[in-house]
Order: sequence, then C-alpha cells, then structure tokens
Amino acid sequence: MTTEPTGVGTVAEDAAPSPATLRVGVVGVGARSTILAHAELPHNDAQVVAACDPRPETEARLRGWTRIDPAGVVITDNLDAFIAVGLDAAVVTSPDDTHAEITCRLLDAGIPVYLEKPMAIELDGATRILQTAYDTGTRLYVGHNMRHMSVVRTMRDIIRRGEIGAVKAIWCRHFVGEGGDYYFKDWHADRRYSNGLLLQKAAHDIDVMNWLADSHATRVVGMGGLTVYGDITDRQDRSGKLMWEWYNVDNWPPLTQKGLNPVVDVEDLSMFSAKMASGAYVSYQQCHYTPDYWRNYTVIGTEGRIENFGDGEGGHITLWNRRSQYNPDGDARYPISGDAHGHHDADMLTMTEFLEFVRTGRPTDTSPLGAWYAAATAIQATESIRDGSTPRDLPQLPEDLVAYFLNHQVRGEHDPK
Repeated sequence: MTTEPTGVGTVAEDAAPSPATLRVGVVGVGARSTILAHAELPHNDAQVVAACDPRPETEARLRGWTRIDPAGVVITDNLDAFIAVGLDAAVVTSPDDTHAEITCRLLDAGIPVYLEKPMAIELDGATRILQTAYDTGTRLYVGHNMRHMSVVRTMRDIIRRGEIGAVKAIWCRHFVGEGGDYYFKDWHADRRYSNGLLLQKAAHDIDVMNWLADSHATRVVGMGGLTVYGDITDRQDRSGKLMWEWYNVDNWPPLTQKGLNPVVDVEDLSMFSAKMASGAYVSYQQCHYTPDYWRNYTVIGTEGRIENFGDGEGGHITLWNRRSQYNPDGDARYPISGDAHGHHDADMLTMTEFLEFVRTGRPTDTSPLGAWYAAATAIQATESIRDGSTPRDLPQLPEDLVAYFLNHQVRGEHDPK
C-alpha cells in the first residue's frame, strides 16, 4: 500500500531559509487567481511581479480580482518572457487543459510551481508533471486546499486518534448547487477542455477521501450522465468572461438557466465506487442541479463512524461509537470552525504552506502524489461512465517517483541527482 506523506520529514540540505522577499508570478489571471492576494499577506513576505495571460482584461483583473497593484507587475502573453522576469515561484491558475504544458516548462526553468487542481485533464499529462518535477528537482505543489479545511482536518484528527477504529468505508455526497453557473456556461462544459466534472470538481473530494483513508483507489467503476443541462437550448459564447460576471443565485430552477456554453457534453450527474489499496471501499456522488451547495462525508471504521453536517463555520461532525437505533445527536459532536464562505481560509493556509515550502523545503500536507491519485481516479471513473460502466484499474507509477514524493521531494541516498 502506498501511503501519504506524514507532514514530517527531512528538509533538503540546500533548502536553507531565505529572508529575501519572494518574487512570484502567475500564469492565468482568471477566477482562481484570487488566491494571489494571500501571497502578499505580510507573514508570507512575497510580491507578485509578473503575470502571463493573453487576455486584454489582465491588468484590470489583477487590480479588481486579486487586489494586486498592476503597476509593479510585468504583464505578458509570452511564457518565455514571463520566465525571463526572474521568479522565485509561479502560480498556475490557467485553464485545466493548459496545466501540463505550462507547469513542465516552468519546472524545466527551475521555477517552483503552485499548480491549481486538477493537475491535468489527461493521465499522461499528470504523470509528465510528476516526472518533470522529479527529473529537475524543482519543487512542485498542487493546490488541493481542502486538506486545510477545518471539516477535513477535524475528521482526520478523529480518525488518527483511533475514535472509529480502522477505516473501511467512505461515502461522499456532493451537492453542487451552483453547478449550472459555475460549470455549464464556459469551457468547463466541454470535455475537450475539462475532460469531465469528476476531474474538475470531484478531484477535491477524492483527495480528501484518500487522505482520510491514508490510501488510494486501485479499481474504479462509474455511472452517470447529462440529465438536465443537455435539455437547455439557450446557448451563449462567453469567451473572455469569468464566472462571477454571469453568476446569479436567482438562476433557479435549473431548467430555466439561460446562456449555457455552446458545447455541453460533460455529465451533470456522476457517481463512482472504488476499492482502495488498503482494502477500504469508497463511493462518491455528485449532482450539479441541487438547490443546496455543500458536501457530506461519512467515514465508517471498525469501531464507529463519523459524518459531517455542513462543511464550514456553524456545521458540525457527529461521532457514533455505541450501538443504538436512530440517534441524531450521536455519541459526540465536534464543531467546524472557519471556512464560513467556502474555502477562503483554506486558500490562505495553502498559499502560506506553498511559499514556506519554496523557502525551506518544509514538508507539506498537500501532496503531488496525492493529486496524481485524485486525477487518475477521476479520469478512470469518467472513462468508465462513458464506456458502459466498465471497471477501470489505476496504472502504477514508477517506484522511484512514488518514493521521491513520499519523501517530500527529497532524494534518497542512492537516487540519481
């Protein structure tokens, strides 16, 4: 069984702390580039100095979306010119289908990368990113920010304390109440650019389930389809626009949505089951037209189970560890703190962790290896859905790659330099 990094480990010998302000660049000034604001928080001692994006709105979006003053930022549409600025780190928040090419070029240039999830839309691209990071020794960080959400960390702490015994099953239900606005009015709805929403959206939850179980899927089978949004004929090309420019909570019920992407060929209802290397089993369900927006995890162990109700501030996690009939109060209850507005707090913690990793090589809770397993599971599950729900086995990574990332990107004594 391949387990996740523990968060403690050896710091590379050449990774002495640096007091200098880090020079940070961003590739893709879109909806997720808002995380850049966290880079310039005082405790991170970093400055955004470059942006690479072909769109004419880039300067305005830097100022408005990321709250970064563009006066001190070199803006270019050329990746070579971006690299030539001289950067200590780069944040890649470009569209998913560009992740592999951009990230590998930055790693080859020796620039540590914060890569927004998912790693890539194809398995070959995700594997190439890991291989390039290994070959170059350049630090790679994939922004699976949910590992820093209170709901996830609290559940993991409960599991690690042994309160439910050994994990044997995890069930996740994801009610994506904003799905019509978030994913069906731009390139996300076109599988050529996103692959599918199990990859774009479920990669978060797959990574969480893997982290909670301390394992990863080995075989997966999926089922799902385009069940609602394919019936809407009102379409609009929103190229050049970002999601918050058309989002409206009053867009309800789902079949009254207007202005969907010209191409809509991804599933709006998806589910899969998987067997893990540890012997545990997981299941996942995702729906993009629910009225509510939150995710629910149930983790069942040999001595109890836990389940979250709400996934942010004001929610709670209930523990059952005694036999009973229906018991809504459970045997213990743990409050969820932070993340009152989605994963804003987790974004801040993730960016801080990345910049500290760049400076010192300190082990991180996020993991490129975990990100690969999340992407691989989502991609294989999507292929299963589109091939009559035939089971798919996850490919195995080379042992040297696995060992390198389990060791927090520090080479072993006998690894090639």
